[in-house]
Amino acid sequence: MAGSSGQLSTERMTGPELWEAAQKQVLQGHTDAARASLEALLAKHPGQVGARMLLAAVILEKGKVRGATEQMKLAAAGLSQDEMLVARVAQGLSRLGEINAARACLMHPAVARTRSGPALTAIGHVYQGLGLQMQALQLMDRARATGYDNPDFRYFRALQLQFNGNLEQAEIEMESCLRLGPTFGRASLSLARIRRQTAASNHVDFIRSRLSAVPKGSEDHAAFEFALYKELEDLGQLDEAWAALERGNAVMASRLPYDPAAEEALFDDIIRRFDTDFLSRPAQQPEGPTPIFIVGMPRSGTTLLERILGNHSMVRSAGELSDLPRQLRWVADRHGHPPLDHALLRDVPSLDFALLGRRYLEQSQWRAEGRPFYVDKLPPNFMLVGCIRRALPHAKVIHMTRDPMDLCFSNYRAMFGDAYGYSYDIARLAHHHAQYTRLMTHWRETMPEFILDLPYADLVTRTEETCSRLFDFCGLSAEAGGLDHTSNETSVATLSSAQVRQPIHARGLGEWRRFERQLQPLSGLLSPSAGS
Repeated sequence: MAGSSGQLSTERMTGPELWEAAQKQVLQGHTDAARASLEALLAKHPGQVGARMLLAAVILEKGKVRGATEQMKLAAAGLSQDEMLVARVAQGLSRLGEINAARACLMHPAVARTRSGPALTAIGHVYQGLGLQMQALQLMDRARATGYDNPDFRYFRALQLQFNGNLEQAEIEMESCLRLGPTFGRASLSLARIRRQTAASNHVDFIRSRLSAVPKGSEDHAAFEFALYKELEDLGQLDEAWAALERGNAVMASRLPYDPAAEEALFDDIIRRFDTDFLSRPAQQPEGPTPIFIVGMPRSGTTLLERILGNHSMVRSAGELSDLPRQLRWVADRHGHPPLDHALLRDVPSLDFALLGRRYLEQSQWRAEGRPFYVDKLPPNFMLVGCIRRALPHAKVIHMTRDPMDLCFSNYRAMFGDAYGYSYDIARLAHHHAQYTRLMTHWRETMPEFILDLPYADLVTRTEETCSRLFDFCGLSAEAGGLDHTSNETSVATLSSAQVRQPIHARGLGEWRRFERQLQPLSGLLSPSAGS
């Protein structure tokens, strides 16, 4: 193509010249030129998988999801026996919401044949991203059998052991990971969470030794502080525990931006666009099993509720799915990472919600495994309840609620990585909680029959009565022994993956009172919504 850089016309360039030109153009930020070079290359050599993937990335950079998706599906159709390339294509498809294509990719013969530890691990990560934790562990065990080993690998294998309920082996693997790695905050934090630490068995000295060497202000630094908090709290050293928790949160808050005014404006926009009239026009009910959406703030008891529902013979637990926000992006053909933003909201009046419902079911209903119901437990879907109503009118929406002080304290001590920037500062937490409460009030007022509010306190103190109300709302019948969620052997890939396997208990009620003095600022900010 003749352009400002004086390059040859794409018609006169060879395949290697076009590939080299496209890579340079991408690095220089010339996406339109890169797209032209890649399209010319693929016209000559349509089987170039790498070029397809790069073209998908270029199209996505321009904000278009559908074109990127089409290129990735064409890449999958042209896969060779390169197992690492299979992993990369499957990962790309998964991130775009093309879950069925990603699963088909993972069935490639190269996956069954490979003895490459790095490739098996990469494929295992794709399975993990799809919520298929048992398969992920199987791939990592195959990688281990080849002799593949490093601290990072041991950490992710330990997580899979934990997600699949093998807590004893997970603890052993996590400790071995820490013996290999000089600083590995994530592993220390996961290890601290696996069980309650005791005076006779803890890692406090180890964590403190690592804190003296870890790069200050890093995510590793924050993770070690959160780990120290957890272990000191277990040991009853509450003042020192709180000091570590404050330090860890301060590190993360400095790393992650949060704009309270912008969040408030976004929630204003959601409420304005999803009014009573707009919500009263649902699409025709699509064919397929019924999704049960569990929504709310993280740490509100959503995982426990999922375990109880998933123990029913008519329901399959599917975990925290990104299918709804990804299919919403596909239908709007607008790339982005938040569940909603102002640009996507501007598209709402013209969106084909019937298509959204069909796309969602097409990509997710396999998780039901033939059962009439399946659970989609992604807490931030509370922002998308209006979309659920318009696209999936037969769906059930359960909103887990929890005492504001317990809920916000549980968020403050969680360390979610970069997932929830609001959670690392008391003022941010209180502000986000106010916006979340405001939006849920709007949904409740505009769709009173569509959402069931389920208090965490009721679930753990009046379990049978509360679950009776839950099952009635979902159209399920109570089953003998159905409330013993400890018999549910499905994997759990959340922060509560260890404790949620315990019998139902009420120890989480009023947990914040251990730090009542330190949490007075939060109590003041939450009032009058804070519990007494």
